[in-house]
Amino acid sequence: MDAQSIVLIAVIVLLVIILLSCIKIVPQRSAFIVERLGKYNGTLTAGFHFLMPFIDKVSYKHTLKEAAIDVASQSCITKDNIAVEVDGVLYLQIIDPKKASYGIDNYGFAAIQIAQTTMRSVIGRLDLDKTFEERETINTSIVEAVDKASDPWGVKITRYEVKNITPPQSIKDAMEKQMRAEREKRAMIAESEGQKQAKINVAEGEKQELIARSEGEKQKRINEAEGKAAEIESIASATATGIREIALAINEKGGIDAVNLRVAEQYLGEFGKLAKTNNTMIIPSNMSDVSSIIATATSVLDQTKK
Repeated sequence: MDAQSIVLIAVIVLLVIILLSCIKIVPQRSAFIVERLGKYNGTLTAGFHFLMPFIDKVSYKHTLKEAAIDVASQSCITKDNIAVEVDGVLYLQIIDPKKASYGIDNYGFAAIQIAQTTMRSVIGRLDLDKTFEERETINTSIVEAVDKASDPWGVKITRYEVKNITPPQSIKDAMEKQMRAEREKRAMIAESEGQKQAKINVAEGEKQELIARSEGEKQKRINEAEGKAAEIESIASATATGIREIALAINEKGGIDAVNLRVAEQYLGEFGKLAKTNNTMIIPSNMSDVSSIIATATSVLDQTKK
């Protein structure tokens, strides 16, 4: 192979290399900044592009995807003069590649610095206890501050998240004791509430028992009274019926003789009982005459009938 062939091959290889260097393929969700003779010429979006050799140059390459930047831990002073270590994560996205290239030298570093200074400012307006409760407020404040500052950079701050808020060990010990005391307090309150409710339940049960017992006693007396009333009514009805039957029997034939005999028997019987219980008694003069006794009883019966 002679020298002329070697030179020709070298020229062809050089032309191929130059041609390949002028071809640019931009990936999806990416943007390339092209400068022509040191001046901004355009922004290449996703796809195939051809540049002018030795004139055009890709100066900046940006990804348009959302990026997460770790914000290093820093010491912040709370409103009640407690030093706490706070770190977080900043999420941002390039929306204008040209501004991101020429608006600031390093938008990531600048965003972190603004996030840290804003964080110190927000923490300084809160008490220690509030810093754990107001995470959302801290996040919102940092996003608003950084997003406002990053607008000329072509960067959009989507969100900020506080990862850790670490107080000094002495404060941790005090907070732990406070939480332990609070838990013991809640336990004692719960126990006392339980005892109170138990006593209320017992008293209510005793009350219901007394009410039920009194209701039972009341119903028992009502039932006894109704029973006695029914008994008296039955006895009276039976007595009245018996008297009516006796009256009818007396008016029948031989009825008066039977009555006289019955009266005489009862008279003699009662008189005999009187003789057993008393040492002294008055004996009628006609005691031996039973007929006179019957006549006396009959006269009494006749007077009663009148």
